[in-house]
Amino acid sequence: MKSVWRQPLFLLGFGIISFFLVGSFVYEWIFGNVPKQTFFIEENGRAVEGPPISPKWMHPLGTDQFGYDMFGKIMIGAKYTILAAMAVAALRMLIAIPLGFALGTYLQRQRSWINGLIDPIHYVPMTIFAVILLTPVLWMPQEGFSTTLTERLVIQVVIMAIMTVPIVAALIGNETNLLYHQEYILAARTLGASRRRLIIRHLFPQMREKMLVLYGQQVVESLIVFAHLGMLQLFLGGTDVDYDPMFADPPRSISYEWAGLFGNSFRYLQGAPWLPLGPAISFALVILAIAAMIEGYTRATNGQVTLPKRKRMAFVSEETVDWNQQQLREKMILLQKEARR
Repeated sequence: MKSVWRQPLFLLGFGIISFFLVGSFVYEWIFGNVPKQTFFIEENGRAVEGPPISPKWMHPLGTDQFGYDMFGKIMIGAKYTILAAMAVAALRMLIAIPLGFALGTYLQRQRSWINGLIDPIHYVPMTIFAVILLTPVLWMPQEGFSTTLTERLVIQVVIMAIMTVPIVAALIGNETNLLYHQEYILAARTLGASRRRLIIRHLFPQMREKMLVLYGQQVVESLIVFAHLGMLQLFLGGTDVDYDPMFADPPRSISYEWAGLFGNSFRYLQGAPWLPLGPAISFALVILAIAAMIEGYTRATNGQVTLPKRKRMAFVSEETVDWNQQQLREKMILLQKEARR
């Protein structure tokens, strides 16, 4: 694991994730709320632009249609988006790992038809399942939510984690079944090792690195599903819906999570492209960062550490150099004399 911190790709990805997470807490601690600029920008006493304001020095990602700074909204919403995706992936792995080991160890004879039942799920987009299961939870009814924000977040995390547990468990079960044909597993079974001991002492240590890579892949998949749900107006933690028949506002996210920012601003892609591009670029950066961490971790576990080691340099005095040269001359003279004899 120490070699991971010498991998440039892993450090790059870790730095991007740390920037968004640490920056989100620090930004909210310093500024509290998102800055808002409702007045027109004036030059020489003349109004030139109003919300949505294009990117300027004070607003590097511009402002939305209400004057709120997009950079501030992205920074505050970063912790909700990234931590929710990590929680979904972590819960998914916690459930799928025991099921996968049980499938590959105790259900080897039934594994073929169980995989036959799970394989069709690969061809159905997870967003469809998410929309069907999460719409009653996230879409605010006319009388308002009956649950709190925390309860809706927990329900969404649990549902999104359970959706793909069968697929992940099948992958782990297939890998477990392959390991049972290795010589050291056969030797351990011959010596009388129980299945439980095989899982704890042999299978889990052998598959630990692959499961860490699989966890990173599940985080990326969760982020992609969040983005798809945002396009369908199902935001993390709930969608605030205005039922005013005359002057209803569009659905909005309760928090500033990126899926909500992207879904709310996508209709401004033509007139104010900086509104949807900000959260979209943030999604892309985090996904690329996780992919870089996975690649760096894979290279480190395979022994490919690319950062050069610092070379040790020895400094010697001029007297030592002269003495060595004198000794070399004397040896050359002796060799010449012996050659003449």
